Amino acid sequence: MENEKLIDWLSEGSIAIPMLLLNYYKKLGLDEEQFMLLLHVYSSLESGNSFPTPKELSEKMTTTEMRCMELLKFLIQRGFLQIEENHENEIFAESYSLRPLWEKLVFFLLESNSKQKRLEKEQEELNLFTIFEQEFGRPLSPIECENITMWLDHDEHDPLIIKAALREAVLSGKLNFRYIDRILLEWKKKGIKTIEQAREQGIKFRNHQRSKQQTQAQQTTTAVPFYNWLDS
Repeated sequence: MENEKLIDWLSEGSIAIPMLLLNYYKKLGLDEEQFMLLLHVYSSLESGNSFPTPKELSEKMTTTEMRCMELLKFLIQRGFLQIEENHENEIFAESYSLRPLWEKLVFFLLESNSKQKRLEKEQEELNLFTIFEQEFGRPLSPIECENITMWLDHDEHDPLIIKAALREAVLSGKLNFRYIDRILLEWKKKGIKTIEQAREQGIKFRNHQRSKQQTQAQQTTTAVPFYNWLDS
């Protein structure tokens, strides 16, 4: 008899609470009481009861039927829960839907991710000015700061690409903003957008310059005629 009762309990099933909802319900503006009511509504929906009454919900919670009515009203007004009307075979029925809750959760996560990326970008851009000052060994002038801002905002260069262009200027021994601007312009024409592409282009350019210098050196070198001082 006890075994059969245990089997009946297990047969009632279970619900899976999304970990994201568990972690972020507070940031969505829900307290524990409101969250627990939503979970009971969720459980009822999963069990086939699409429109649990305040009385049914209160029996599962340590609160009154009247309080459940207030909580349901609050959740509907704040857009966490909605009532849907269904018409089937001329029978009118109402049901709860948690779609607004899931929409709020998804929007919150996307907004948080976007905000995090924005903060990371701002920090990266701030670091860019510091790196330039370190390489130049002095504070940047207002015009130089404006140049970097133009590269970021107007030309939409990635901060990593700007750093790569700065590195190329250092390696080439031409540490000035005009030279860096020429590098960025050339890379943009060639569609170079990643740090790997920039490095490859830098290596090719330096190899070409080295080969060119060697060729010019060979062409300008003149043979010195040998003079035998012993025959004079």
